Amino acid sequence: MKRSIDTPFLWHIIAIVTVILWGSTFINTKVLLLHGLKPAEIFLFRFAVAWIGMGLFSHHRLFAKSWRDEILLLLSGITGGSLYFLTENTALQYTQTTNVSFIVCCAPLLAVVIALFIQHRGQHLQGKNAYVRRKGLTPIIIGSCVALLGLFLVIFNGQYVLHLNPAGDLLALTAALSWAVYSILLSPIMQRYSNTFVARKVFFYGAMTVLPVVLMEHWTFDPEAILRDHIVLYNLVYLSLVPSLVCFCLWNQAIRRIGAGKATNYIYLNPISTIVVSSIVLQETVSSLSIAGIILILSGIYLSNRSFQ
Repeated sequence: MKRSIDTPFLWHIIAIVTVILWGSTFINTKVLLLHGLKPAEIFLFRFAVAWIGMGLFSHHRLFAKSWRDEILLLLSGITGGSLYFLTENTALQYTQTTNVSFIVCCAPLLAVVIALFIQHRGQHLQGKNAYVRRKGLTPIIIGSCVALLGLFLVIFNGQYVLHLNPAGDLLALTAALSWAVYSILLSPIMQRYSNTFVARKVFFYGAMTVLPVVLMEHWTFDPEAILRDHIVLYNLVYLSLVPSLVCFCLWNQAIRRIGAGKATNYIYLNPISTIVVSSIVLQETVSSLSIAGIILILSGIYLSNRSFQ
């Protein structure tokens, strides 16, 4: 009998690839912003197309088994969709990209803190669906701090003078908190529903909750102009199909197979993908500080993931 390729190791690799693909989307989004599209319009198009595409594979069940689960899916669509993308993209307009990158990558550590608080207040999240258990908590905290130190070295690369902007940094922190909550919400939901159903509901609620923002703003989305501009069309289609439709499904399944805690820790790899792309495409030199930061990030992830059950 052949050994199954559907192993935890495979899903660790898939989670890593997913984070790397997400880390590269800032280039596509920047191109669209330079062509006059707004963050809310880009997100609405992405999730609307992804929702239609997912409907081709999952259309038998319309609602969750209970109103409680339906509310959890609504919150997942907000925290992992509209709120996260709006706060992150808006933060870039107020503060430096380095600040946003560093703060958003704090999501794994924030998820641990939030999960511990929730589990302390209510026992219903304990047991096999618990995001993190108190046993082995110290290595998780140490690993997260080591990874954050590595992030600091990679992102700021020796430029230790921080330019704080309260509005932008607060928006970035909101994005990090939003993704942390999304990761925690997915853990129990993925135990009760199929991956395609959860992804479709997240796309739907994400698109619906960002729609009021789009309607309140001056509409600049011109379908005819998009069809004529191949660069805009390519970037919109790519963002809708790969980072949204494909990556969200893979991420949800990775959380099911290896756990939300381990999967979320790979968010620390985001800046590494930027360094790799820059060195290959732009021939930028990788500094010794960046190499030291990469080693610290990988060490922190390894230490934290060993402690998650």
